[in-house]
Amino acid sequence: MTLYHFGNCAALVYVPYYFTYKYSGLSEYGAFWKCVQAGGIYVFTQLCKMLVLATFFPDTDTFTEGAPFNFIAEFLRCSVDLVDFLGLAFVLSRIPGKGHSKLITAGLGWATAEVILSRGLMLWVGARGAEFSWLYIQKCLESNVLLVQHLSTATLLWLFSRHDLDRKLVPLVVLLLVATSYRGVWLEGTLHAMSAGPWLSLALKALITSCMGVGTLHIYSGLAQQIGL
Repeated sequence: MTLYHFGNCAALVYVPYYFTYKYSGLSEYGAFWKCVQAGGIYVFTQLCKMLVLATFFPDTDTFTEGAPFNFIAEFLRCSVDLVDFLGLAFVLSRIPGKGHSKLITAGLGWATAEVILSRGLMLWVGARGAEFSWLYIQKCLESNVLLVQHLSTATLLWLFSRHDLDRKLVPLVVLLLVATSYRGVWLEGTLHAMSAGPWLSLALKALITSCMGVGTLHIYSGLAQQIGL
């Protein structure tokens, strides 16, 4: 029973990532090692973030998952998360090609590295426990939300770097990037104020991420038609 639960959780986490790689056409471009490179840059970026947090914010208890919500601590953590934008932008600059394959490769490689590091050990240790817990199902579903978020972030960074983007859309792209970076402040703060349960929190995160993803896709599709991608 425990292995069955673990298998379900692992499939719920990793199968959507596999389907994204297979059915987005990346397998036809031989983009596997490019995704691995993106994952390696993610690991290096997280090490740099840990060094910054340990150096300038030694009181790490305020950043621990499950700790009471602290607006200032969460704002500082999200500010450090801006390093992720630099790392992801570097990934985009290192991947040749153009169009959706470049963006999906960067976003998928980045998201896969994150889900392996943040969910792999948790599932192996926790989901194989003697007692069933919905916590791991919720974490697995949240990883799929993060996949959409990272793909949207990669697309927004690419749009921000384009000089041929309509100037009327630049403030919207910047606003979406800021909202993505500081979602831990405004979204988690709102959920905490609402005293939302885990399932409601997950549903709201999925809804907001989907809306931001659809908006990002709309901007990208307009520019792609304009430049013939």
